[in-house]
Amino acid sequence: MDVGGSHDEGPRRATVAERPRPKVDLKALFGLEPGTSWQWTTAVKAAVAMIVSFGAVALLVEPRMATLAALGSMTVLYEKKTPYAYRSAALALVGVGFVAAVAVGSLASALSPWAAVFSIGLTAGLATWLCAAWRVDKPGPMFFVLVGTISTIVPGGPADVPLHAGLAALGAAVGWCVSMSGAALRARHPEYQAVSGAFRQLAKLLRAVGTKELDHAQHRASVAVADAWRIVLLAQTRGYRGTPEAARLRSLLRWVSDIHLATTQVCMARTERLPDGAADFADEMAASVADPASTPDPDDLDELRRGLRPRSLEGRVYGLLARAAVAARRTPDEAEEEDERGSRLHDDRYPALWGALRSSLTGQSLILPTALRMWITVTVAGALGLWIGLDHYYWVALTTTAVLQGGNVVLTLNRSLQRSLGTMLGVLIGALLLAQNLPLLAVVVVAGCFQGLTQLVVGRNFFYGSVAMTPMALLLAYTAVPYPVEELAQSRIIDTVVGSLVGMAGALILWRRASATRLPQTIIKVLDTARRCVVEVLDQDVRISDERRYELRRDMRAALVSLRGVYDSAVGDVPRASSTRPLWPVVVATQRTGYLALSALQLENPEPVGTITLQRVDLAFKELVSSLDERRTPRMGAMPRLPAYPRINMELRALSSAMTSAVAQDERAAQKEAERRAQRERRRAQKDVDADL
Repeated sequence: MDVGGSHDEGPRRATVAERPRPKVDLKALFGLEPGTSWQWTTAVKAAVAMIVSFGAVALLVEPRMATLAALGSMTVLYEKKTPYAYRSAALALVGVGFVAAVAVGSLASALSPWAAVFSIGLTAGLATWLCAAWRVDKPGPMFFVLVGTISTIVPGGPADVPLHAGLAALGAAVGWCVSMSGAALRARHPEYQAVSGAFRQLAKLLRAVGTKELDHAQHRASVAVADAWRIVLLAQTRGYRGTPEAARLRSLLRWVSDIHLATTQVCMARTERLPDGAADFADEMAASVADPASTPDPDDLDELRRGLRPRSLEGRVYGLLARAAVAARRTPDEAEEEDERGSRLHDDRYPALWGALRSSLTGQSLILPTALRMWITVTVAGALGLWIGLDHYYWVALTTTAVLQGGNVVLTLNRSLQRSLGTMLGVLIGALLLAQNLPLLAVVVVAGCFQGLTQLVVGRNFFYGSVAMTPMALLLAYTAVPYPVEELAQSRIIDTVVGSLVGMAGALILWRRASATRLPQTIIKVLDTARRCVVEVLDQDVRISDERRYELRRDMRAALVSLRGVYDSAVGDVPRASSTRPLWPVVVATQRTGYLALSALQLENPEPVGTITLQRVDLAFKELVSSLDERRTPRMGAMPRLPAYPRINMELRALSSAMTSAVAQDERAAQKEAERRAQRERRRAQKDVDADL
């Protein structure tokens, strides 16, 4: 097998990508997020849902109550990528959460302002926990808190709580209908989009081979493939999974997954860029997922394969792309026999909700400290606003919620500045609109347009989203409780600044090191999962079933995605990031080892090894895990030769070297800290002696 490098020098290792560098600068504050697109579909649906619900209740019931319906319609912002069958149930659950937030907030405000403060904090904490545990996509807990916050200012007493909850349920029903409106025309669009997205990320990975962006592109491609597996799995309803259309989509999903893993081997072995034709072919495959007629011709790859060795890694990738194109050309209506790749997926369609909640409460999860940080900080923010006499203390809590969604300290600081600056500009726009004394119908339409504009831009930059969202929130709040415009604008700015400062304080004080302390355990989990994969592949006495192979691949991919997520969060924590940055080579080597383990699982006829070699490989993994757990230098010894899997051997040696360097840096840092502590003690003792004299 051609693994790259000359015979004299041996195979070379692919260049390690530059580590993530989150920072606060003008580009981070005002620049557009690369790799994201304008959310036109979400923007239109959000505007329509708000205008319909807000306008209907304002005209038929009462304008002050219409705000609750408008807030309930924000269910349309959730589950935008999931299949419609699953989305219908998930959005209903989101609607129930909105109604519960309105009921709790309305009842608490009828009791006392302090009860309202604690209800907002409780809503923020519970929503953060449930959204993270159940993998609810953005905007996450933000709008649950917004709904609960606005419900605390809607006039009424305990007897009006059922009415408030009912209006919120009406708005949630409108949002549900708008979100589900595409099912009649493009019933399978979410699944097609997910598999197409995996092919597009595969194309970007092929273009990144031989560049410094390789490791980042590998991670993004793995996330896209994992999302495609999840979404296609959720679409396997009883009446659909037996159709030729479903079989074709499952086949394409397996093809893009196998091509991604074959590309992984090329990524590790090749230090030069691939021809552009391979990436272009993958881009064309993305378009063919929903339209078989646009499938590229497999013969287009003949020029790329000409002159390659029969067992070359690049040739294998090109061959898989060609075979995937043949499968994509097969329309659902063709009477061909279903191939093996179109068989059912070896997993349960519905996620284990209770199991997800239990796992989120373990010590290895970041979900619990994140939810507790949100609950405590939002409650303190609201209580502080009420204690110092702010009329709109609930906006302090809402701003704190938005700021804390940044994650680590650096991102939280970015969001704090974006929120403050965006709100100031948005307040100016909102005040100008309120000063015009717009008629009710105009208020409804303008609020809906600002809601759509918010969803259009917020994914690319939170600052511009804050500019658009602030006038919408002012219009809703003013409709619920009319207030002098000048005082309303001034109060909004003050509340935003206070809420941003409290959010920053919460990020700096509460569980600031949660990600950094969990990073070693996350690395250990990846290595342990990779060990199981490699050992089962190499063991000649083990035959891996299709179900077991799927389980190993699923667990390995999930562990790898989690590893990058934890590191990206930890490297933005201040000041702990100074001890996290040196672990980047360890993270890269661990990530590459995991991807090589995945690619070994993808081989159709893996080559087994002898018992002694298998034991030595197993011991090598266990030694790396043990040394990382004990924070010591690995004692690897001689690594066994794996001629059929040479890159695993290389990455394990690189991982051992990176861990040795990281341990040495930790020891030097600890020694310097001890010297500084001793120097402070000597100075303190000298001051005491001088004072006695």
